[in-house]
Amino acid sequence: MHTVTSLRRLRSHPRLHKIPPYISLLCIVGGIIWLLLLPLNRYSRQTYISENALLPGQVHTYFAGSEQNIFRGYREELKSVIKESEEARPQHLNEAHSSRENNVLWIDKIRAIFKTAGLPTATQDFEYHAAGNLSSGTNIYSVLHAPRGDGTEAIVLLAPQQNARGEHNINGIALLLTLARYFKRWSLWSKDIIFLITPDTDGGPQAWISAYHSTHDPQTIESLPLKSGALQGAICVDLPFDRRFEKISISYDGINGQLPNLDLVNTAVSVASGQMGIGTTIQGMHRHDDSYRARLITMLQGMTSQAVGHGTGAHSVFMPYHIDAITLTAAGDGWQDEMALGRTVESIFRSLNNLLEHFHQSFFFYLLMQANRFVSIGTYLPSAMAVAAGFSIMAIHLWIRSGHVEILSELPGQCINAEADLAEKPSLEADGLAHPPPNQQTQHIDRQLLKPILLILLAHLSGLIPLYLSHHTTYSHLPQTSLFTSFILLILPTLISPLSTPLPAQQYNLTKSLSLLLLGLSLSALATLNFSLSLALGLLCTPILFATRDRSIPGYLSRVILMVISPMGLWLLAYTYFAFWVGNPGWAGDVLARMAFGWNVLGAWGVGVGIWGVWWPGWVVVARVWL
Repeated sequence: MHTVTSLRRLRSHPRLHKIPPYISLLCIVGGIIWLLLLPLNRYSRQTYISENALLPGQVHTYFAGSEQNIFRGYREELKSVIKESEEARPQHLNEAHSSRENNVLWIDKIRAIFKTAGLPTATQDFEYHAAGNLSSGTNIYSVLHAPRGDGTEAIVLLAPQQNARGEHNINGIALLLTLARYFKRWSLWSKDIIFLITPDTDGGPQAWISAYHSTHDPQTIESLPLKSGALQGAICVDLPFDRRFEKISISYDGINGQLPNLDLVNTAVSVASGQMGIGTTIQGMHRHDDSYRARLITMLQGMTSQAVGHGTGAHSVFMPYHIDAITLTAAGDGWQDEMALGRTVESIFRSLNNLLEHFHQSFFFYLLMQANRFVSIGTYLPSAMAVAAGFSIMAIHLWIRSGHVEILSELPGQCINAEADLAEKPSLEADGLAHPPPNQQTQHIDRQLLKPILLILLAHLSGLIPLYLSHHTTYSHLPQTSLFTSFILLILPTLISPLSTPLPAQQYNLTKSLSLLLLGLSLSALATLNFSLSLALGLLCTPILFATRDRSIPGYLSRVILMVISPMGLWLLAYTYFAFWVGNPGWAGDVLARMAFGWNVLGAWGVGVGIWGVWWPGWVVVARVWL
């Protein structure tokens, strides 16, 4: 009994309540330090092939010689079709009608080339509505039925007409057509090969892959008349120029931060670097010197792309269907030609043809420091978990404080209730971080949870309004709507403050405790789905931890920082920067339209849910309770 009494007394000791805020800060700083240690050799590893059946680079490739003449012939035919359609376009026809005419000529030419190679061909029309804009087009594809297979498995070779950077990919399509003719002559294939040409890198591939798995809307997306077996992988070819290139850039980021199996990336790197002698690069780091700085920049760029969660190429839409895919892009100026890229694709397909089962051996969660160095989830996940733990620790601390009220012993046998004394002594106003004087004790009281729970529920429900507006407003009104909504939401706590009374100390601690608890749980759960988004949100929400109700200069300074580092504050700053300093007022509309397209078409929910379902409720609760 004496031990229990001592523990209870220790729990109420004033000095003990000084520790949790520092532990929370230590967790945040520790998470950042842990992340900065990852590029070191001690924490990262060399990549390796886990699936032995792949045997990358173990076959001799024959794509060369006369195939180069075929490639150049196809390229000139495609260019002539584009030139012919532009010259034959009547001036009185509108742009939409001329676009359809050009598309018909383009499809007929590609269909004729596939037919000449002896491959069955089909087309698919699609259209999407997002942010008031109509996106439409036609996919054309062909299937090479495997001579040694039973049609239950297939591999996709894809080339979009326009890549993710808006460049025309005529050379990539010509290379795909050349490889289709070349692959048809070989009898070694045990898996079907699908050759797919799409008008873009998002809408076209998304329409095709959704129709392939019968998850599409038949009213806007045409069903596929020609199908094969289960897709084992997809390779996208991007060759946007005629000159020779130096390296192959590998894009691997998927929708909502999903990644392909690391064995597919390692196979492409092994074939290109080891067998073909072509340098490989990722995340646009074409001059990677394997230094700590280069590794860190590459990792942070990969984390940024993963946190945004939007597609980086035509391969991205395959990931939600558990199909591993990458994009191979020619980059730089060198002496490698299109035949080298074709041989690389051939060798990768020969490796995929060896697969006995779907990719499963290697990692699906990883961070790449360079093309052949990575960090696994077991090494980098503690960084995000430490940041999330900082919110949970502070929530527990505030929960304990909310169940006790301070009593000040002035005379023997006489005490004054601090809850009632707060109105007369503002210096004693409890904010979760204030500490009682040495002669102050605590007394247990019942917690009143109804008002804090209602306030937090309203905060989460209020996030649905900007979430809906940002994804269903027409393109012409998106910038104005976003600015007006951001401004109103930013001053919302100030607007409602005259209509409500300030929360007492216990209600303040309870509300902030429950809010931080939900925030910590959300970040922990999100870290297992999208590590980069969880870590980014955790760091952006850090000022919420230390916001106080003090009527002092540090208290007011924390409020200003919290206003600036908020979803609305950062958006207003970004809009001002690009509109007035950069001179690009249309930037906001383009970003919002892309987010709307990602939400409505691609299923990219990460940024929207992260901002309005995690970040905004935590901010608005703290902004409300400090008043």
